[in-house]
Amino acid sequence: MAGIKSLVKDTAIYGLSSIIGRFLNWCLVPLYTFTFAQSEYGVVTYVYAAVAIAMIVLTYGMETGFFRFANHEKGYDPMEVYSTGLMSLAVSSAAFAAAALLFIHPVAGLLHCAAHPSYAAMMVLAVALDAFTALPFSYLRYKKRPVRFAVLKLVNIGLNIGLNLFFILLCPVIWKHNPGLIASWYDPDFGIGYIFLANLIASAVNLPLLLPELRGFRWRFNGALWRSMIRYSAPLLVLGIAGILNQTVNTLLFPYLYRDPAQAMAELGIYNANYKIAIVMVMFIQAFRFAYEPFIFAKAKEQGEDKLKSYADAMKWFVVFSMVIFLGVMFYLDIIRHFINSTYFSGLKVVPIVMMAEVFFGVFFNLSVWYKLTDRTLWGMWLSVGGLCVTLLLNFLLVPRIGYMGCAWAAFGCYGAMMLASYWAGQVHMPIRYGVGRLASYVLLALLFWGMAEAIAIPGREWLNMAIRTPLLILGGRLGGRAGRRARPHPHHSRPPPCARTP
Repeated sequence: MAGIKSLVKDTAIYGLSSIIGRFLNWCLVPLYTFTFAQSEYGVVTYVYAAVAIAMIVLTYGMETGFFRFANHEKGYDPMEVYSTGLMSLAVSSAAFAAAALLFIHPVAGLLHCAAHPSYAAMMVLAVALDAFTALPFSYLRYKKRPVRFAVLKLVNIGLNIGLNLFFILLCPVIWKHNPGLIASWYDPDFGIGYIFLANLIASAVNLPLLLPELRGFRWRFNGALWRSMIRYSAPLLVLGIAGILNQTVNTLLFPYLYRDPAQAMAELGIYNANYKIAIVMVMFIQAFRFAYEPFIFAKAKEQGEDKLKSYADAMKWFVVFSMVIFLGVMFYLDIIRHFINSTYFSGLKVVPIVMMAEVFFGVFFNLSVWYKLTDRTLWGMWLSVGGLCVTLLLNFLLVPRIGYMGCAWAAFGCYGAMMLASYWAGQVHMPIRYGVGRLASYVLLALLFWGMAEAIAIPGREWLNMAIRTPLLILGGRLGGRAGRRARPHPHHSRPPPCARTP
């Protein structure tokens, strides 16, 4: 139980940076949309979508590979693993930056900013820096230093936000009243370029802040170890790319599948605006992921059935907390919805669907313990590719018929299929008794409470509804907590799990 308490504490600390960062970045959206033309903001969103894919390619699963080999049964020196990973990322990031800058004009064209190649150049450098510093941040997680991790992330986020406000809000005011103060370096026509400049500066500041994690050890490159890490991590690269596509392919395909092309972008805007309401669940899952990987690899060193019970306990508490978050959002949706314009309220019906889809993804991540600890990461790749196939199929079938609701159900079906497939495969290769019936009861209890809240809701009385629903939320949270504490471990399979045998 002590391990679970540590996992919960670390999740809360990691979540601080994740929650604040996502919230502040979300708050920048109104700033961008009120300041820049739609075509300019479209470039921003397109570039950052490309950045998300580039980050996965440039880190090529090395973070998870580091956790695995730093805790490997063969007893690799963790600092040699760390050093090998750092040197690999340094070379690949530098090579990427050099190649992209050499061909910056074609790259800018691909990013739809051909008239401003400096935009692409800034993001190329920022991505290269972020790819390299990803491993030092993972090292902090490995060393169980969530506070330093969160502080550095918050400094980076705060700097990025502050620079955005400075360049986009303050500088135009100074330029209007006293341009001589900033004329030597400020260009009012640079526009969205200042968004990318703020990002680059914040990424560059990470390097000096992470210097303690980049010195104090002998830099060594072990070629044989590196090849083993690459073999282990390569499937995670495909998994990551498929995962990103699972998140973005709905948006990319929608304009081509929707029955009314002239209305497609407006409908897509409604869907994406309401999807952002589910950001609370996404933030919780991100915080949990930061804490969970160091937890499972550290537990892998232990002998006996206790580590399997710890994995089952982690799943149990994840489901309990995620259901409380689900109820919190759904109970207070009448208030939360005012974060978006009322013209978007017609899309609120996607919120419960996409939130449950995110819960399925969180459960899938919990289940990933079996293929990560048995060195079967190829399974993770195939599960994600399979999920992408489900996403594509459901989008093609549903979007022409039911519009953006098809996107929501495609996400639900994708993550649900991945969750079920991973569970069934995991029970073959590394059996863990999760107590599926009990986990299902938590979900059904949450849905029951949500149904009760909807049934007693009074139309047009938002605050009265909140007053009625709050005791229900407290009661639901208490019931979930008590059920979790009363849960007894199920007897595990008597045969040794395959992770103890030769893969």
